[in-house]
Amino acid sequence: MSSIKKFLLSLILVPSLIFISIGYYSFQKLNENYVASDSIFQVKPGEGFSSVNARLLNEDLISSARIFHRYTQFTNKMGSLKTGTYNIPKDSTMIDVLTIITEGVPILTKVTIPEGKNMYEIAKIFSEKGFGKYENFIKLFRDQNIIQEMTKNAPSVEGYLFPDTYLLSPNSSEKEITSILLREFDKQTSNIDFTHDFLSKHQIIILASIVEKETGAKWERPLIAGVYLNRLKKKMRLQADPTTIYGIWENYNGNLSRKHLLEKTDYNTYKMSGLPLGPIASPSLAAIKAVLNPDEHNYIYFVSKNDGTHVFTSTYKEHLAAVEYWQRNKRNRSGKSWRDLKQ
Repeated sequence: MSSIKKFLLSLILVPSLIFISIGYYSFQKLNENYVASDSIFQVKPGEGFSSVNARLLNEDLISSARIFHRYTQFTNKMGSLKTGTYNIPKDSTMIDVLTIITEGVPILTKVTIPEGKNMYEIAKIFSEKGFGKYENFIKLFRDQNIIQEMTKNAPSVEGYLFPDTYLLSPNSSEKEITSILLREFDKQTSNIDFTHDFLSKHQIIILASIVEKETGAKWERPLIAGVYLNRLKKKMRLQADPTTIYGIWENYNGNLSRKHLLEKTDYNTYKMSGLPLGPIASPSLAAIKAVLNPDEHNYIYFVSKNDGTHVFTSTYKEHLAAVEYWQRNKRNRSGKSWRDLKQ
C-alpha cells in the first residue's frame, strides 16, 4: 500500500477511533453506579435545566455535567423536568437520575388542617411538620399585599386558609403553602352563591367561622346559624365565647374568665354589637352553607349540654332554666365530652 493510501486511511480511522472512544467513555459514565448514598434532591418551581444540571454536579449526584447534558438532549428530555422533591437511591446512575427527575413520583408530606382551626393553630401545625417557622407563617397571614389579593378590610387571611388534607413537597416554603391554602379556598367556594339579604361575602365567612367553633355536631350548624342571624336582626350582641377567646388568643391560657368577658377587643362580642373584626377560624363548607341556608326558628339562645350538642331556647327565662339544668347541675356535667359525640 502506498504511503498516500496509508495516510488517507489514517484520516478516516483516527477520528473514528476517537469518536468510538468518546462514545464508550460516555457510555461507561452514564451507566456508572455513581451516587454514594441515598440523597434528597429538589427540582424547584420554574427552574431550568442548566441550574438543575449544575446543582446535581455540586451535590455529587452526577459525575459529568457535560455528559448528563448531552444525554438529556439525546433523549429529548430537556423540557421534561418535574417540579418536586425526589429520593435519589444509592448506586444510581446518571440515567437513573434523569429518569427520576423527569418521570418519578415526588416525595410528598401529608398535612391535615382540621375544620375550625385558626391561623395560629395552622401555623403551628405546619411548623411542627417541618415546613418553615411559625413566626414566618403568622407574618405572611397578616401580609397586607396578600390580603388585598384575597379580600379587603381584613386584618389577616384568617377564615380563608381552607381546611383540608394537603400533599406537599418537603421543601415547600411558607409563602407557597399560604398560596396553596388560599387557592384551595377559592376553588372549593367557586360554585357557592354568596348573595345574602344583609351580609357581605366576608361577613358570611366571619359568621361561618363562629358557627364552626360553636358546635361539634354537624347537624346543629344551621340551627346555630339561625340563632346568630336572629340576634343580628334584633341588634342583639352575639355574646360568643369563641370570638372573645380569639381576641386574646396569643395570651390565652385556656381559661376564659369574667375579666376576659369584660375586656374590650375587636373580637369580644360581649362588649360590642354586630360581628367581630374578622373570622376567627377556618370554617368548613358546611358552616358556610349553614349561614347561607339557616334553619328558620325563633331561637335566640343556646346552652351546651356538655357533649357537643346544645339546647335551644326563645326566651331569657327558658335560657336561664337551661343554664341551671345543664351548666350548674354537676350531675349533668360530669363524665361528658364533645369527643364522645357521634357524628
